[in-house]
Amino acid sequence: MSTELTFEQAERELGEIVERLERGDVALDDAIALWERGEALYKFCRERLDTAHGRIEELARQAQS
Repeated sequence: MSTELTFEQAERELGEIVERLERGDVALDDAIALWERGEALYKFCRERLDTAHGRIEELARQAQS
């Protein structure tokens, strides 16, 4: 079984972090840790989306050739 984080797992965890932070019921230190984890997850998701976008553009160019 792969231990690599999938896009879907990262997106789900990021959503959970956002919900917890929006509720405002976490201690300051926990909120900072959640924010940092959220930033890392956002970066991971953004990179995966950028890669997918690039692949789709390449496939579209190939299909037009």
